[in-house]
Amino acid sequence: MGAKLTPEILTTLERLAIEVPSWAYGNSGTRFKVFGTPGTPRDAYEKIADAAQVNRLTGLAPAVALHIPWDKVADFGSLRAHANGLGVELGTINSNTFQDDEYKFGALTHEDPKVRRKAIDHHIECVDVMDATGSQDLKIWLAEGSNYPGQADMRGRQDRLSDSLSEIYARLTGEQRLVLEYKFFEPSFYHTDVPDWGTSYAQVAALGERALVCLDTGHHAPGTNIEFIVMQLLRLGKLGSFDFNSRFYADDDLIVGSADPYQLFRIMAEVARGGGLDVDTPITFMLDQCHNVENKILGQIRSVLNVQEMTARALLIDRVALTEAQLSGDVLAANDIFMNSFYTDIRSELASWRESRGLPGDPMEAFRASDYQSRIEAERAGGVQAGWGA
Repeated sequence: MGAKLTPEILTTLERLAIEVPSWAYGNSGTRFKVFGTPGTPRDAYEKIADAAQVNRLTGLAPAVALHIPWDKVADFGSLRAHANGLGVELGTINSNTFQDDEYKFGALTHEDPKVRRKAIDHHIECVDVMDATGSQDLKIWLAEGSNYPGQADMRGRQDRLSDSLSEIYARLTGEQRLVLEYKFFEPSFYHTDVPDWGTSYAQVAALGERALVCLDTGHHAPGTNIEFIVMQLLRLGKLGSFDFNSRFYADDDLIVGSADPYQLFRIMAEVARGGGLDVDTPITFMLDQCHNVENKILGQIRSVLNVQEMTARALLIDRVALTEAQLSGDVLAANDIFMNSFYTDIRSELASWRESRGLPGDPMEAFRASDYQSRIEAERAGGVQAGWGA
């Protein structure tokens, strides 16, 4: 059989870029225990050095997302130069209003204007960081809500959230964007202030064109048709970014595609259908994962390769034939077209294509064969390792 990946598909794949998160390289674990591992970065500079290895071996990860204050440094211009020197950019800036005691009952939604002021000012500081790093997106995830009926005025909290976001949005300049993430539960269990795409959409639609929705693939109830949400947000012009991960039960933050590669395929099929892989795509693709038991760098390499492979398979769908089957009401033919693309094994073609671009055919094996892991384990011994909160 001839090549399955046409020049047009390879051109699209060449544009695929996936931000990796700085926190994926730190110590992580469960709510019961955070595990330390040899060679873990001790600061933001070392996190970026590890992230650069993923891009060097895959060509898929040209940007690193930062988390403030976990990645706060004295000079973000210096951090930017450090990243550029390693062949990567600084990407999305993620805010943090879920670790301070004052935010126990909310941050941007809090009843106390002094607490809201602190939370708003933190986001203004994040935009200052964006100015220094050249980042495009400020991503906001809010761990806010209530545990018991009657505990909180849900409508009042939505009004306060709207006011807070409006002030933050007004600080953005140029091409900077605000992307609002959602999560249907945890840590609040009765109600969450931004629990679903509809609430996120309602809030960002009121702000303006440069306010969009961030879709985390692990932030949905079991059985949710995530690709339908992808379609709808693309249709509405409000899908700003993805946080790719995988889940079995809830917000597991596992390697994307590990639990259900077919779901990842279906998502990427809708991304392609909606223009999300076009040259001028508004979508920022990013990983949001924590590697608790596996090697951090290898975990990120595996993740970006999974996205690349499922994107390639999604691009194999014969859209003309699919449309014909849909219009004729041939249910099984339409499903066969989908399934045949999903089951097409293009791994060896992707490996050969990587090699033609000067990349290793097997990035996982290339990293294992390198001395990078043993070197950082020796160089970083004795230091205080970074974790979720650093």
